[in-house]
Amino acid sequence: MTITLCGSTRFKDTFFQIAEELTLAGHIVLMPLVFHHADNRELTAKQKIQLDNLHKQKIDMSDAIYVVNQDGYIGESTFGEIDWAERNNKQIFFLETPVSEDTTTDEEEKE
Repeated sequence: MTITLCGSTRFKDTFFQIAEELTLAGHIVLMPLVFHHADNRELTAKQKIQLDNLHKQKIDMSDAIYVVNQDGYIGESTFGEIDWAERNNKQIFFLETPVSEDTTTDEEEKE
């Protein structure tokens, strides 16, 4: 199965841990590779749009998404990715069982 990891780029270490586990389980894993939150890197508006579009393309190539909702956090961008996956009939898995769509704690800017 091809799986795209989605979630806040502040959880870089968790992304790589999950990617390793899924890869060792025999899955193809797609994920962000620019972790501007975790790396304290500024992105231009153009770069953010480009990265969001690339991530949607990764979701399109996947059978499923895996939401890295560490500590229950799902930000605005991740909700958009979940919506995109749902509209494109992708399976959706979560690191943690989501409580509700009101789990956004602050504005998240996707990688």
